[in-house]
Amino acid sequence: MNHFEYQNGQLCAEGVSVADMAAEVGTPFYCYSSATLARHARVFLDAFKGQPVRLCYSVKANSNLAVIATLAAEGAGADIVSGGELRRALAAGIEPSQIVFSGVGKTASELAFALEVGIDQFNVESEPELELLAKLAAERNLVAKIAIRVNPDVDAKTHEKIATGKAENKFGISWKRAPAVYAHAAELPSIAAIGIDVHIGSQLTSLEPFEAAFKRVASMVEQLRREGHAISRIDMGGGLGIPYRGDNDIPPHPDEYAALVKRTVGRLGCELTFEPGRMIVGNAGILVSRVIYVKEGDDRTFLIVDAAMNDLIRPTLYEAFHEILPVEEPSDDERVTYDIVGPVCETGDYMAKARSLPRLKAGDLIAIMSAGAYGAVQASTYNTRPLVPEVLVHGDEFAVIRARPDYDEILRQDKIPLWLQPDKSSTR
Repeated sequence: MNHFEYQNGQLCAEGVSVADMAAEVGTPFYCYSSATLARHARVFLDAFKGQPVRLCYSVKANSNLAVIATLAAEGAGADIVSGGELRRALAAGIEPSQIVFSGVGKTASELAFALEVGIDQFNVESEPELELLAKLAAERNLVAKIAIRVNPDVDAKTHEKIATGKAENKFGISWKRAPAVYAHAAELPSIAAIGIDVHIGSQLTSLEPFEAAFKRVASMVEQLRREGHAISRIDMGGGLGIPYRGDNDIPPHPDEYAALVKRTVGRLGCELTFEPGRMIVGNAGILVSRVIYVKEGDDRTFLIVDAAMNDLIRPTLYEAFHEILPVEEPSDDERVTYDIVGPVCETGDYMAKARSLPRLKAGDLIAIMSAGAYGAVQASTYNTRPLVPEVLVHGDEFAVIRARPDYDEILRQDKIPLWLQPDKSSTR
């Protein structure tokens, strides 16, 4: 469920007209609903009521400080994958004790900073990372709590670019190799291997891959305990999908997912950490764009809009589907088939192909739905297009939570060396 609905013929975000926001902020822009963010966090946590769980929101899905702070107010911690995301989580008010650090390429400076601020858990993804973390912790007279990320070699049956649990993926340590790595970790005085971590991919729409992975993890916990390791935590990762295609694309409900978790690992008495990202923020956001031109081609009609692949790359990168709605509620049933494309100088710059929509004209507004996850965070300034604003709605009010930079701000990031400046002489 989200809080984007037509009211009196106009699409609204909670109690705010999308058209009114567009008039004030300009297009394109991202809009997020506070009520949807909060509701999704509560629904997820309610599914595990009575179980020892914590929600560590996957910051990479949407790292705006206001979004993180909204979820922190609902009791969420953070799953981070970089030193920058760690700084964002801290700036948004998340306590270090509620932060877990994932990712295959943690650098020495990132690990050192995380140790110094006292994050709760490192999800170790390789043996070289384990050695580096042990060294850095020892130098600081600290003990780093870790969970080793196990690659269970399970096909998540999702897009190949967001599958993370197969043997050929870069993530985690092979489940066959993991017991030996735990044995080595037990010999390192600056390491406390208290948990096991698994994550098999994103946008899963079936429980079967989760079940296969969780059963393998449960068996490993039992084996590791027999070998003398005090495993008290399981980091279950994230990955539960969202409905991008409305009622025709319904993934498992968190209640069904929670029942599976209880059935597969509940008997182990472990504290469970979950790292949902897309499931929390995906349907809580839209990308609002304005039609620039309607262009008639030889065999198709192009709807040229002011949002582009640099603003939302998912359709180009993942062949992803996003529902598209006119901001003004259609008054008749006339439909036109459009390719919805942007201004970027790439054939791959599209939001949708062969999409049936109400007839639209230049100046009309559209909303690209389910754009709250992996939208703004993957945006770029390709073609020197400014990053689009982000707006957060709360009831009948809204605030710009990231402003659109002007061209001077963008150009100031570049520096022309002295020898290329016509009014300066080289000092060679």
